[in-house]
Order: sequence, then structure tokens, then C-alpha cells
Amino acid sequence: MAGLTGAEQELLAPVARAPILAHTLDWAAINSGTAHVEGLAAMAARLADAFAILPGDVRLVDPAPVEKVDAQGRLREVVHGRHLVVSVRPQAERRVILTGHMDTVYPREHPFQTCDWLDDNTLHGPGTADMKGGLALMLAGLAAYERSGPTLGYDVLVNSDEETGSLSSAALIAGLAKDKLAALTYEPALPGGQMARARPGSGNYAVVVQGRSAHAGRNPEDGRNAVVAAGDLALRLAAMRRPGLSVNPARIEGGAPNNTVPDLAILHFNMRPATPELAAEAQALIDAMVAEVTAIHDVHVHLHGHVSRPPKAISTGTEALYGLVSKAAADLGQPMSWKDTGGVCDGNNIAACGVPVLDTMGALGGAIHSPDEFLLADSLDARARLTALVLHRLDRTGVLAA
Repeated sequence: MAGLTGAEQELLAPVARAPILAHTLDWAAINSGTAHVEGLAAMAARLADAFAILPGDVRLVDPAPVEKVDAQGRLREVVHGRHLVVSVRPQAERRVILTGHMDTVYPREHPFQTCDWLDDNTLHGPGTADMKGGLALMLAGLAAYERSGPTLGYDVLVNSDEETGSLSSAALIAGLAKDKLAALTYEPALPGGQMARARPGSGNYAVVVQGRSAHAGRNPEDGRNAVVAAGDLALRLAAMRRPGLSVNPARIEGGAPNNTVPDLAILHFNMRPATPELAAEAQALIDAMVAEVTAIHDVHVHLHGHVSRPPKAISTGTEALYGLVSKAAADLGQPMSWKDTGGVCDGNNIAACGVPVLDTMGALGGAIHSPDEFLLADSLDARARLTALVLHRLDRTGVLAA
């Protein structure tokens, strides 16, 4: 760590792994699947207590209303947990935002509920990498930064719905990101410790197809088969896939008994465009396909959904932020590389606000979103030091001077 000044070495010296690991284990023991509102409430309360060590206002913000198409093709409200916001030095001239999420992909009834050690450095457990460990090291990094005589202001946002698209927190993200100097988001690093660069956009859709029921033997010609129409649309959507555009028909719900022409089907699909231009082009194609399927099959089709995660491009400011973080990591003995990825996160939403964002500042690990998820414990204190050093240097120089 020869690249560190004496003041920087003094700043980072107190950062220790044990308290970060203790928070990680404590928080990973709480099931906080996105739909488990009681678990999210317990997690939010635990986080509020922990982040209260920072010299700012800690509050819990109610989620915005969100509707989802149910199995009967009707819109219903989806309940979400509250979001944690911490505001430090809100009147500062230069401010940054740090974000993470408290929800996991493991539902209340999921069998993956506890942690165990695979070896001295590998902690196997739900949400350890994605992202209870990231939240713990973020807090430790901020606590270290606060010992440096800081002048940067910042907001911390830990939302409760990132794993399902941040629909109830999107407006909150946009409001907090506005006019920020830079953003750090604590998604886990990519396999091997690589950091994410560009990301595609993402939209989740539900297509409600309403046909007409009839007897499958006596008068099938009087029916309008909603499942066949949904299948036709699914094939058309799948054929849209090309470089820069991924379309994934994922599920068809509905149907009827075998002796009845089905009058309802709901097709769910995901679209990931690499650029805003591709997103607009794809949306126009989808609208045209819906019109064609409606006419050919004589059904009613209702399309719900939109691209809720805009494509994340790499701006000049983002390149400067990457340069600052790369230099800090190298000075800490943590050389890193960068890679475009097909995944999406809240970094997409922040980048759409024109704010430079680095969104893989979290822990190292792997097998996220599976019962094999694991965290590398030695990344906890290492990444906490990186957070503190990056904030310290942002405070002293600003992104564009990196």
C-alpha cells in the first residue's frame, strides 16, 4: 500500500473485519425476501439501529404503490417493505449517494435460511454476498470516512424491493440521486472480483390475452383460444432476440380444462435492450406484434409493463469515477478489472439521472440467487477500506480531477 499517504493510512488502520462480519452474520440470519414484509420490517429496524452511528438523520420511507397482474389477469396491489434513508450533511455543497438493498431472493418458506463456513474464508449463507455483506462493509467504510474530517455530504438508500425491479423505490432513487457528484452501489463484484461497467436496460411485462370459451369437441370453432394466441406472441417475441437485445418469454398462466377452449392466458416476458434506441425500437415491434396477434386470433390483448431499468451507458464522468476507484484499489493492493454485464441493478436508475455510478462496490463471493450463495470474508474489510479511501479522495479532489 505504498501509494497511500500517511493520513490515508491512519484513516484506514482502524477498519477491522470482525465487526463487519458480525453485522453480516446477524443480518443474514433474518429472512428478508422481497415479499416477506415482516422480515423486511425486522431487517429495516436492525439497519436503522446500525446506521445510527453516522452523524445524520435516519428514517424509514413508505414504499410507493405498485400494481401487478395476477393469475386471473387482474391488476392487484403488491405490498412492499419500507426503505431506509440516511442523510448526512444535507447542506453540503458537494454530495454523493450510496445505495444497497435489504431484500433477498429467498422467500419466507425457502429452505436456505442459515449460514455455515465452507472453509476459513468462505461463508455460505442466504444474502451474504447479495447483499448483507455489502451493507455491512458500506457502513464500516462510511464510519471510517467520518474520522477524516469530512466535508462531503451523502445520502444512503437501502431499499426493500431491488430484487423485483425497485418499482416501489424508483422515484425515491431518482429524487435522492439528483445533482449528486457520484454514486456507489453495493452489489457484489462479478465472479473473480471484476467490476461491472455497462449494463443493458430491463423491463418486465405481462400480456393478458382474453379469448372466448367453447366446448373443445362440439363447437371449438366458436371459441377463441387465448393460450394459442399467447403462444403465438411468445414465439414472435423470442424471434426478436439479436445482438444488443434479449427477449425472454418466461411463463404462460391461465388455460382451461382439456375439453374447453381456454379464454384466458397471461404471458410474462423480460426484455433487455443495450441502448435507449433499441428499447424504443423493441417497444414499437412489441406493439405491432400485439396488434397482429389480436387481429389474427380475434382476441383482446392488454400489455402491461415497461423498461423500468434504463440502459446504463458509460459517460465521461463514469470513466473518471472508474479511474479514481481503480487508482484507490491499486494503492490498497486490490487491482481490479472491468467488464460489461447483462445484469441490471439500481445503478441503471442512478445512471439515468446523469450521475456517475460504480455499482459493484460490494463484497466478493458467488453463486448469488441460489442455495449455494457464498461470501469471501476477507473482502469485507478490504472493500470497506476501498469505500473509505474513495470517499476521502472524492472529498479532496472530486471525480473529474481523478
